[in-house]
Amino acid sequence: MSMITRVSNANMMTFGEKLSRFSWAFFIPMCVVLLFSIVVLFSAGNGSWQPFAASQLLKIIFGMAVFFYVSFSNIKTWIKHSYFIYVIALILVILVTFVGDVGMGAQRWLSLGFINIQPSEFIKIAFVLALARYFAWKNSVELSQFKNYIIPIFMLLVPFVLICAQPDLGTGLSLALITIGMFYIVGANKKWFLILGILGMLALPVVWYGGMHDYQRSRIITFINPDKDAQGAGYQINQAKIAFGSGGIIGKGYMSGTQSQQSFLPEKQTDFIFTMMGEEFGFVGAFILLTIYSFITFMLFWAAKTCRNRFGQLVCFGFMLNFFIYYFINISMVLGVLPTVGVPLPLMSFGGSSLISLLFGFGLCQNAHIHKDQQLSSKGF
Repeated sequence: MSMITRVSNANMMTFGEKLSRFSWAFFIPMCVVLLFSIVVLFSAGNGSWQPFAASQLLKIIFGMAVFFYVSFSNIKTWIKHSYFIYVIALILVILVTFVGDVGMGAQRWLSLGFINIQPSEFIKIAFVLALARYFAWKNSVELSQFKNYIIPIFMLLVPFVLICAQPDLGTGLSLALITIGMFYIVGANKKWFLILGILGMLALPVVWYGGMHDYQRSRIITFINPDKDAQGAGYQINQAKIAFGSGGIIGKGYMSGTQSQQSFLPEKQTDFIFTMMGEEFGFVGAFILLTIYSFITFMLFWAAKTCRNRFGQLVCFGFMLNFFIYYFINISMVLGVLPTVGVPLPLMSFGGSSLISLLFGFGLCQNAHIHKDQQLSSKGF
């Protein structure tokens, strides 16, 4: 059997053939970050596996099982069920509005009895998958017509409005940025982005006075002037800057951070874990993590560029955008470059929904890479 014939039929590929196409250059850096997260969360628990490290390790084990299953499955399965996955994720987001659990002033979680999940994390993955399916077989003429973007815009607006109302402005912003990035990648008319930017500027007063909660406006004011309310709205970001800056070049040492270990740093295991890591491991530790993140981003970009089918390209590009937006917003937030929003640091922050959704997305990218030479037809989907 020739290589072309063998590759053209994914159902004929053996596990050994799929394994030979597996990208270890992507997988190993991902595992390094996951291992590092356990190390940092152990420190966040004051040198104890409880309450963070042990729980996160179990979530990583489950997430890796999801990753491998998705990586070695038939890519046609995900094409066929992409819209269905999006609808299920959307239903979960809708359920949060009516029966979601409230925590830290936001209604973002859905209780399944034995575990709480955050559907807004899963909708990002399902959304990228659905957009890839929608655009994969559109030709250049169709992609130049605005009418072919109405459905994707509607697919964004429904979860966007629901998520922002929870309120979860960080995830809503991530969804919007992913959409803009995907539109740009598929070749949307550049003047549309200019019009969108103008409309966005005109809508700012409406969003500020009618679409934001008091604490969200307070965060933006604090971002502009952190000292205005140093013991209130500005407390988190000021403590984060103190902790990160005190780490210096090589850090204060493992489990030796004063701000984090003495609980001056809020949410050190979730949104502000980068600050805690910077305090203990310094600029060197932060630089190494950013280097690994950049390498993973490049590998996703490379997987997209080398994929010969449009669906795989868009899947990899979409999750590259999702991953980059994740860590760009989080790190910018904790360093005071952007206002404080609830966006976790990918693969590092404590929590299951973000971790498992990311590993599911990375599994789809591995799947696309394994099937990169396969020519996919829209027939049957």
